[in-house]
Amino acid sequence: MKRKEPTGIHSDFLIIGSGLAGLYAALYASKFGKVTLLTKSTIEQSNSFWAQGGIAAAIDPEDSTWFHIEDTLRAGRGLCNTKAVEILVEEGKDRVMDLIALGMEFDTGESGLELGIEGGHTKRRVLHAGGTSTGREMVRFLIAAVENNPAITKFENTGVVKFISENQSCFGAIALDHKFKPSLILSKSTILATGGASALFKRTTNPKGSVGEGIALSYQAGAEIADMEFMQFHPTAFYSEKGESFLISEALRGEGAYLLNNQGKRFMTEYSEYSELAPRDVVSRSIFLEMNKSGENNVYLDLRHIESDYIMKRFSNIYNFCIKSGVDATKDLIPVAPAAHYTIGGVRTGLYGETNIKGLFACGEVACTGVHGANRLASNSLLECVVFAKRAVDGAIQILDDDTNTSYDMADFLTSEIKFEYSESQSNALLEYKKAVSQALNRDVGIVRTREGILSAIKKIEAISQSLEEFSGYYRIKLNMVIDVSLLIAKSSLIREESRGVHIREDYPGENDEWKTHTVYKKGEEPSFIGV
Repeated sequence: MKRKEPTGIHSDFLIIGSGLAGLYAALYASKFGKVTLLTKSTIEQSNSFWAQGGIAAAIDPEDSTWFHIEDTLRAGRGLCNTKAVEILVEEGKDRVMDLIALGMEFDTGESGLELGIEGGHTKRRVLHAGGTSTGREMVRFLIAAVENNPAITKFENTGVVKFISENQSCFGAIALDHKFKPSLILSKSTILATGGASALFKRTTNPKGSVGEGIALSYQAGAEIADMEFMQFHPTAFYSEKGESFLISEALRGEGAYLLNNQGKRFMTEYSEYSELAPRDVVSRSIFLEMNKSGENNVYLDLRHIESDYIMKRFSNIYNFCIKSGVDATKDLIPVAPAAHYTIGGVRTGLYGETNIKGLFACGEVACTGVHGANRLASNSLLECVVFAKRAVDGAIQILDDDTNTSYDMADFLTSEIKFEYSESQSNALLEYKKAVSQALNRDVGIVRTREGILSAIKKIEAISQSLEEFSGYYRIKLNMVIDVSLLIAKSSLIREESRGVHIREDYPGENDEWKTHTVYKKGEEPSFIGV
């Protein structure tokens, strides 16, 4: 096949990812320069689009930023960056009010904005849009604004295969469209908003493309990666023997739904004083223990005591999905089990989204800002997206006048070794290897872990890494991304010899103050530990 010559693009801001963080960053950055927005799928396909819970903000007179900060710190189990949490909560109120001023419509009731309560929150502060379709409504709202903005050029079905970097500075990226045509994008700043890595696990609430490619790209470019052992499992994903899965929002538990074991007994009262409204790590672990006791693969969510009309209206998308799966949520118990949901760790950033690589910024789920600690508080993720997307752009603005990153020699990245060609055999082989990695992570680096299990997973993943020689160009890059991120998760889990937040070690069941540190990896170096 004839080698495709790359297309060259110059931009002030290169934003990678079209979830809430990427869209908000693009819209805000457009005030200051030319924006190029890339997404490897379509502009509507992202974790944000499927986010059900809502966005938390202390806007009720009965609430306060202090209460929200306290709830976030409590959920984070001693590992939160307190300054980052204060920024999240205090600036979060402003970002939500900005969205409302722009025309974003959140659900309202007779007394104004309708505020929900979810696990770990002590006050009603969760705003929703379209019931449990908050992420979808917010993404659609921002898409409309982005589409009408002449300063923003978007490229859909275009994925990044490499950053243009020499491990100290980032000058843009090499991207590939669905026809395998490469593009060189030179940019004064690169803002990463690619989401997390939960789809590396066999059972997940995420779209299949959420395999941590942004984390892998950053790692390869020399960025620091932190806290990868903290993978949050959502307690209540729909369970089916056929493998069907769908997120069952914890907003249902906020409105009074019960969790029942296989004997039909409420069990959360035995594990937490907060019962069904305990933080996610507590609920996931409790469900795991109940499943182990019974030998069954799921527990149940009981909505039968809640008014039927309210369920069908307030939680219409959940109700309709359950109906399609043969479950009437107003009359039947909903089978649920935990599933990998949110990557708490990621590319380590400062308070303005900056990484240790000059010109590279990160925001949203791909970033590790420190706001979530060892366990994310429900509905803080969408808030983090808008707060730190703006801050990442503010950080990037500071280097707009710096011309040192526009004269880099592209020749180093145009070698014949990178072959951008489609291969059906390599594509099929890549899927099989990804499946094997997912099974290893799900089995041995899931909700509850042991040293023996983690070592087994590492051995299996490293064995798969030997198969890289079978691949060339694009497919080798993609498999290497999967291996890099999976090993970061597994090795970080092995190192942390305690149980804290969503990281639960059966062989180290308690928290240990000596582990009030962040685990940081950098390519080619031994892991380091940074105190809270």
